[in-house]
Amino acid sequence: MLLIFDCDGVLVDSEALACAVDAEVLTRIGLPYSAEDVARKFVGVSFKDMVARLEAEHRCTLPADLGTQIDSALFAKFETSLKPIEGVREAILSLPYPRCVASSSTPERIALSLRITGLADLFDHVFSATQVARGKPAPDLFLHAAAQMDASPGDCIVIEDSAAGVQGALAAGMRVIGFAGGAHCGPDHAEKLRQAGAHTIIERMTDLTSAVQVLK
Repeated sequence: MLLIFDCDGVLVDSEALACAVDAEVLTRIGLPYSAEDVARKFVGVSFKDMVARLEAEHRCTLPADLGTQIDSALFAKFETSLKPIEGVREAILSLPYPRCVASSSTPERIALSLRITGLADLFDHVFSATQVARGKPAPDLFLHAAAQMDASPGDCIVIEDSAAGVQGALAAGMRVIGFAGGAHCGPDHAEKLRQAGAHTIIERMTDLTSAVQVLK
């Protein structure tokens, strides 16, 4: 049994911070988005895919340094404001299974997030959407993680907070626990994950162990 954790919104409570920064930078370059707009359209999506969608929708070419602009603002915000998801460390340590991270974020952002929140020591294996051709909701990242961890997809449980992540895990043939306890999750978030196909939903990390036991 392999546990595959998304990072943003599952391990670290970063999505609300990231959506606010993305909206601020996009608005500054002439694409007015609110944090709520970004959350609705792009949570769980890789930066590369977000750029492709924006350029197609607005028929424009975004600045080559957009990623640098966003990372600079976001990393500064993380240093002062990023927190782990409540109870996640204890929940992970209570589970005796191999584990890894599979995130749409860049390796640099994942590493920073885990360091700031004190979770880096829990994961020896971290995989980023930058390592595969297609990000979530395609299955590529999850299949890559499973292959690197020498696990068959049917023996994997993915913990995800986004519909795109749930869809990608299902496409990879994996079971999915939807997490709806992050600061960015509204009252309808659990239902969105359920509609995306999550096998079970939790809103507190204290429920992770029991959810894994049910699915394993």
